[in-house]
Amino acid sequence: MIRFLEPWWLLAIVPVLLIAGAYVWRQLHKRQYAMKFTNVELLRHLVPRGLGAKRHFAAGAFLASLAVLAMGMARPSVDTKEPLERATVMLAIDVSLSMQAADVAPTRIDAAKQAAKDFVRQLPEGYNLGLVTFAKAANVKVSPMKDRAPVIAEIDALQLAEATATGEAVYACLDAIRGVPTDGANELPPARIVLLSDGYRTYGRSIEEAAASASAANIPVSTIAFGTDEGVVRINNQTQRVPVDRQSLQRLAESTKGLFYEAATAEELKQVYKDMGSSIGYRTKPREVTQWYVGTALLFALAAAGLSLLWTSRLV
Repeated sequence: MIRFLEPWWLLAIVPVLLIAGAYVWRQLHKRQYAMKFTNVELLRHLVPRGLGAKRHFAAGAFLASLAVLAMGMARPSVDTKEPLERATVMLAIDVSLSMQAADVAPTRIDAAKQAAKDFVRQLPEGYNLGLVTFAKAANVKVSPMKDRAPVIAEIDALQLAEATATGEAVYACLDAIRGVPTDGANELPPARIVLLSDGYRTYGRSIEEAAASASAANIPVSTIAFGTDEGVVRINNQTQRVPVDRQSLQRLAESTKGLFYEAATAEELKQVYKDMGSSIGYRTKPREVTQWYVGTALLFALAAAGLSLLWTSRLV
């Protein structure tokens, strides 16, 4: 999509429109003047033959070249996506006992592991990637780095535990991001947290507190609500329902300007990660295309000159 970096320069089109209007008025005026002649034979001798409507083509091409040049002054540009230098992605995975529910085949945790590994492999090599797991506590399993092997190894070794400290997971990710080398920069690296959870927070600081801290650091938290409301697990010989807390995860994402997703199957989770991978770690940057406009204007000007020479033997 074309947009203009200095749109006020589009006012330069106004004089072109005035010239076009004057040209049209002049042509109409000449026609009215010609109708005053009553000697048709004399009029035929006075007016060159063979041009007809073609005499307007050169003028139209010339006016088009002026209009395109005027738009070029407004610095037209197109949006391009560029990888962010020092981009950091923190992957936070819920390892609470509810993840052993089998409502997602074979189990929630097994499906989450496979989808997470696919996500890790598809991220561009230049990104830093870290891993946090959370149950009753949040632990940084892998600090942000470009090597993917440690992250995949830790995902394979995930172990489930009691409780769900969703807020603590966000804080652990923020701490890990702050530890990324600055490389001379005066600010945190461009970063995003991707948090997957299937249940309600039961331990640690609140999700609202964590969201406020992420917002203050300008780090979006994208969340995935994984599982179905029909999930059940056996804990201490008791069957417990483990529905998904979509509302809290959605509020966390929206309040930090992240994205919220729902996934009720392994395939849906893979698609969510695929969608995320295509948007994480990029920035939209305008790329000027003024040369396109100058080139188009030159073509119109050459067409105007060529037609004028061809039909009138004059350059103007």
